[in-house]
Amino acid sequence: MLGKIYNILLYGFAIIGAILITGYVISKSGLTNKDSLIDDKTDYFKVSRNLTDQKTYAWLNTPEYISLKESIKKEQAVLTRVENETKIKPRLLASILFVEQMRLFTSNRELFKQIFEPLKLLGVQSQFSWGVLGLKQDTLIEIENNLKNPLSPYYLGIDFEKTFNFSSSTVVSKDEERFMRVTDEHNHYYTYLYAAIFIRQIEKQWQTAGFDIADRPEILATLYNIGFANSKPKADPKSGGAEIEIDKIKYSFGQLAYEFYYSNELLDIFPR
Repeated sequence: MLGKIYNILLYGFAIIGAILITGYVISKSGLTNKDSLIDDKTDYFKVSRNLTDQKTYAWLNTPEYISLKESIKKEQAVLTRVENETKIKPRLLASILFVEQMRLFTSNRELFKQIFEPLKLLGVQSQFSWGVLGLKQDTLIEIENNLKNPLSPYYLGIDFEKTFNFSSSTVVSKDEERFMRVTDEHNHYYTYLYAAIFIRQIEKQWQTAGFDIADRPEILATLYNIGFANSKPKADPKSGGAEIEIDKIKYSFGQLAYEFYYSNELLDIFPR
């Protein structure tokens, strides 16, 4: 009996290790990089900030969103917990969740029809990007490192240094624990916590440089999508990011997050 349990654990850790190594190699090779857009709708983002909730969007009546809407509602408690710990509003995280899940649903229609739509589940990725928010391993590690480096432009102070403490100090054990935390199908707490800390770090970088983007969901969502390396503070940031096609309409990551954020959708649960 003990021998069987040992073999199960051994094979389980071997599979996790293989996934981690494969994801690392592929992410470094750039094979998972998607085409990105830069939105040229400057007037749209300036004017529609006050008008967006009067609009009707094409994605509102898609089966993907109708299913996703029910799943997002279930995340209220955990997103509120993350807000209490990080001060990042649940609506911003819900907007990013909306985009990541719509991208996943529309890129894998059969999986959506067979599993996500009938069961009203969020898609949890576990290969090249992880969790319900599609976080990459390199990004997770950089978020952790920024918390412990007082010289980093993303450093949030001593109160945040122990946010992601691990039960083991070895690299392999930390990698496995990180993977299990973020890909947990039943508890998305760590995924949202990482995303919220990322946003706090980006906001800190831009504020230090003299630019406040805390009220720019399209810019924060864009930076979430394109990562630390492309976060370059400036006076006129542009929305953009990965291209996402929904019912033959092409959106950028930032634009789609913006539309959800300023829509009337789920305002009773996630107010602006």
